[in-house]
Amino acid sequence: MAEFKLEIVAPEGGVLNESVEFAVLPAIDGEVGILANHSLLISALKIGIIRYTRDGKVHKVATSGGFVEVAENRVVVLADTAERGEMIDLERAVSAKERASRRITEKGSDLDLHRAELALQKALNRIRAVEK
Repeated sequence: MAEFKLEIVAPEGGVLNESVEFAVLPAIDGEVGILANHSLLISALKIGIIRYTRDGKVHKVATSGGFVEVAENRVVVLADTAERGEMIDLERAVSAKERASRRITEKGSDLDLHRAELALQKALNRIRAVEK
């Protein structure tokens, strides 16, 4: 199967730079599937999972938004945050989910509901990136 270069960069540095066979990105308007020789594309990304196939095996990267550019058989993701599924500490992600859920249900006077909901979405996303 034809390949293309997938590069994922976050503020803390490069997360991925590999040749892949297929990728699915969480674009703001829905998931976008990418194969080799894809047409030009620029899109915002939402909180979600980037799935990519290399050597017939699916891998996952949890992202919390950003942008993607597809051009000349190269996909460049500039992510707000990005973590490879195999690098995520599942216990920590579950604790973050529980903490965010608790803050939402307790609804204290100092609660920033939008921020708490984003924290919950990010924690759930990290958990999904670890799942097979």
